Amino acid sequence: MKRVVITGATSGIGKELAIQFSKKGYTVGLIGRRTDRLEELKQQIGELAFFRTLDVTDFETSEKVYSELITEMGGMNIMILNAGVGRDSRKLNWPSDKQTIDVNVTAFSHGMNVAFQYFIDKKQSGQIVGMSSIASTLSAGRAAAYTASKHFISNYMTGFRQKANRMKLDVVITDIKPGFVKSEMTENNKGMFWVSTTEKAVSQMVKAIEARKNHVYVSKRWRLMAWIAKSTPQFIWDRLGF
Repeated sequence: MKRVVITGATSGIGKELAIQFSKKGYTVGLIGRRTDRLEELKQQIGELAFFRTLDVTDFETSEKVYSELITEMGGMNIMILNAGVGRDSRKLNWPSDKQTIDVNVTAFSHGMNVAFQYFIDKKQSGQIVGMSSIASTLSAGRAAAYTASKHFISNYMTGFRQKANRMKLDVVITDIKPGFVKSEMTENNKGMFWVSTTEKAVSQMVKAIEARKNHVYVSKRWRLMAWIAKSTPQFIWDRLGF
């Protein structure tokens, strides 16, 4: 039986990942800030689900909580670092930017290190999945911290993929770049296009994770948008001023 740990499991993509993996017979470890939602999801999934309440930015307790959950589950094969926040503001807002950096950058990095060290210590194959975004290929004035944080996530995973190769470890690093996905986090966003339902997007993610892919665009059409973004000269992005 395979075991997967999912951060940010109380809503949206994280919750749906837990549901779809459990339907495939995986044991799922759920991590999130809202205990009531974790309890509801545990009740929905049943005996295959285990959970811990955790603010992933509480670095002093995070490692202990990860360890306790993994032990209770009987081990871990896949870590999905899904916890993330996003803010949209045309004005300076340091508290908002700090929260984005704390969650999307620092907490993500900590989770990556915890999972990577686990697979080293256990001398077993494994997989670490990071939830980046098509935003990692863009820059946006009104979401500077968010787009930069997603670029960091993708770049950080590339470095760990190289680290795994150099150390000859059978640890797959999967970078998922979703486009617009209809969820609690995006319900107030305007101007979205090529929008996927959470169920459809997660179904594609699960298939790619099980195939142990390195890079995934959800849905596949966003690969074209990523290519256009990377091919667009910087002075054009500067003039667009999103």
